[in-house]
Amino acid sequence: MFRLDKNSLSNLEMSLQKEFICVSENGSYASTTVAGCNCRKYHGLFVCPQPELGQDNFVLLSCVEETLQQQGRAFHLGVKKYAGDVFSPKGHKYVERFEYKTHPVWTYHIGGAVLRKELLMHPTKNRLLFKYTLEEAHTETFMELRPFMAFRNAHELTFANDAACTQAQHVPGGIKCRLYDGFSDLYLQFSGEYGFSASPDWYRNVKYSEEEQRGYSCHEDLFTPGLFRLRLEVQKPVYVSVGTSPLPDMAKAAALFEDAVKRLVMHEGMDSSLKAAARSFLVKKEDRQQITAGYPWFGSWGRDTFIALPGLTLCTGQSKTAAEVLRSMVKDLSGGLFPNIGYGGEAAYNSVDAPLWFVWAVQQYATHTRRTLQTWTEFGDAVKQVIDSYAKGCGFGIGMTPEGLIYAGKPGCALTWMDAVVDGHPVTPRSGMPVEINALWYNAVMFALDCEKKCSSSKRPAFVTRWKPVMDKFPETFKARFWSKEKGYLADCIDHDTPDWSIRPNQILAVSLPYSPVSEKVGQLVVEKVKSCLLTPRGLRTLAPSDPRYKAVYQGSQEERDRAYHQGTAWVWLIGHFAQAYLRVYGKDGKAFVEKIYRDFEPALWEAGIGSISEIYDADPPYAPKGAFSQAWSVAELLRIHKMLETK
Repeated sequence: MFRLDKNSLSNLEMSLQKEFICVSENGSYASTTVAGCNCRKYHGLFVCPQPELGQDNFVLLSCVEETLQQQGRAFHLGVKKYAGDVFSPKGHKYVERFEYKTHPVWTYHIGGAVLRKELLMHPTKNRLLFKYTLEEAHTETFMELRPFMAFRNAHELTFANDAACTQAQHVPGGIKCRLYDGFSDLYLQFSGEYGFSASPDWYRNVKYSEEEQRGYSCHEDLFTPGLFRLRLEVQKPVYVSVGTSPLPDMAKAAALFEDAVKRLVMHEGMDSSLKAAARSFLVKKEDRQQITAGYPWFGSWGRDTFIALPGLTLCTGQSKTAAEVLRSMVKDLSGGLFPNIGYGGEAAYNSVDAPLWFVWAVQQYATHTRRTLQTWTEFGDAVKQVIDSYAKGCGFGIGMTPEGLIYAGKPGCALTWMDAVVDGHPVTPRSGMPVEINALWYNAVMFALDCEKKCSSSKRPAFVTRWKPVMDKFPETFKARFWSKEKGYLADCIDHDTPDWSIRPNQILAVSLPYSPVSEKVGQLVVEKVKSCLLTPRGLRTLAPSDPRYKAVYQGSQEERDRAYHQGTAWVWLIGHFAQAYLRVYGKDGKAFVEKIYRDFEPALWEAGIGSISEIYDADPPYAPKGAFSQAWSVAELLRIHKMLETK
C-alpha cells in the first residue's frame, strides 16, 4: 500500500509530482495529484469518451472543492492553482495522510474533526463515486461541495463564453448539467439530504503547471453551477455519484461502492501493483476491445497495442481479452498495414513495424494458449497478408530486396518506433533497412512457416515452398549486412548500402525474438554491448552516451523534448527484450541479474504515477520519470519479465 504523511503532503513541490489515475473498463477515468490539485489539462475527476464527438476523451468534471463548516468557521479542503502561481484554497494543509491500496483515500484533520474522503471509479461501470465519512467530531458539522466543470476535449482548454448552458436541472438526489449540445448530461447525486444553491459562475485563469513546463498553453476558465450543502454525522458515510446517466436509487450507492472495491486489485507489492495497473489500459469502446497506450494523453496506438498485449493480458491470465484485442485490430488491417494511431475512419497507417508486432503478438498468443491450430485458423490469413504485402511492396516505401531484407522510407516520415519529427524532418532518420524491422520480419516469416507446416492439410504448402528457401539464407544475409566483427555490434540501419553505426537498443530484438537471425556468439556480443552502453535502472537508453548527439535529460519545449526523445532518453519497454535476450544467452546463470533488474523497478511505482510505471526516464542519474506517467508497454514488459523469471 502506498502512503504519504502530513509532512510529505504539505510539501506541494513534492505532492504535485505524484499523480494517480482510476480507470473504468469503458475508458472513463479520474486523475489528479495526491494533493488534489490538477496540474495538467488532462487531469479531471470525470473524464470520459464522447463517441459522437470523436475518439478522444473529454473532461466533464474537472474538480470538486469541499468546505467543512463547524461553529461558524469554514475550512476549505480544496487546492487550486491560479495565474501568478497563487494557490487558493490551500486545503492540503489539513490533510493528515494519503493512502492508496485499492483506491485513493485522504484523511483530513480539522480541529476536533476527522474526515475521510474516498474516490473510486467503478471498474466496470461508467460511474465515479465519492465516500465521505466523518470519523470524529465534537460539534455539529456541515460540508459544502462546489463542482467545477469543463466539458471539453482533454487535449484542449476552455474559457468563459456565452454559448455554455449554465442552468442546472434538478433530478432525484441531485442535478444534471450539459454545457454544450453534443455532450452527454453529467449527473451529480447524493445519498442523503442536501441543499443546492444555484449560483452559476466562471472561475478564471486556473493554471496547470505541468502544461507550462511542457511549453503549452496552461490557463483555463472553469464553470461551477452552484453549491451543495449537507450535514455530516459521525460514522454515517455520505456517497456522491457522478456519471453520464443517473443512479436510479442512491440508497444503493453504498452497495455499489463496496462492489467496486471488491473488484479492484490491491496494491500489496510490486507484482500485484503491476497487475492492477495492467487493468487500466484494457478499454472497451463501442464494439472494440482496445489497449490505451498510456495516460494521460495517449489513445489507441497499433504498435503499442501489439507490444503491450502479451504482458497486459497473457501474463495476467486474460487470454480471452488478448483474442478480443487481436480481433478488434484485424478490423483495421488495410493493404498489409495496421494503424499507427487511431482506428476506423480516424486511423493513420504510418508505421512499418506495427504489422510485424501484430505477428509477434499472435505468436505470443499461440505460445501462451498452446492453441497453434486455432490461432492460425483465426489469424493466419491476416499474418500472411502482412507478409505478402511487404514482399510485393506497399505504402510508405515498404518493400523487400531480392535477398529478402525489408526496407522502408518516405520523405518527412518516421516509420519506426523512433518517430519524433521536428520541422518536417525525422530526428532519427532511419529510412532504408532498420535492424529491428528485419529481425521482426525474420521472426514473422519463420513463425508463419512453422504454423503452415503444422496446420496445413497439404504436405508441401505453397507458402512453405515460397518462403523456406528465402529464410534459409536470411541469417547469412542479415549478418553480412548488419554485423561488424571489429565493432562487436549490429548496425542500427542501412540506407543505400551505408550502415549507421550509432549504438542504439534496436539491435537487441535480433537476439530476443523467438526466431533469431544471429548466432549465439553474436547474440552474446550484442547483449554485452547493449548492457555496457545502454542499460540503466529504468530501461535502455536510445543512444550511447559516447555519441555527440546524446541527450541525457528530457525537458523543455516540444521541440527540445522531441530532439531528446530517442537520442538518449531511457525507455522501459525495451527492458523486456533485453531481459529476454540476456536469459537466452546466459540461461539460468542470468536469472539473478534479470531478477535484480525487475525488482529495482519497485520504487518507480511510487515516483510519478502512483502504482504504475512512466513512459520514459532521463538517461542519466537520478533517472527522473518523464513523459506519460502511466504507460501500457512499460507495465506490460515488466509483467513479461516477471513471467520469464517464473518459467525459467
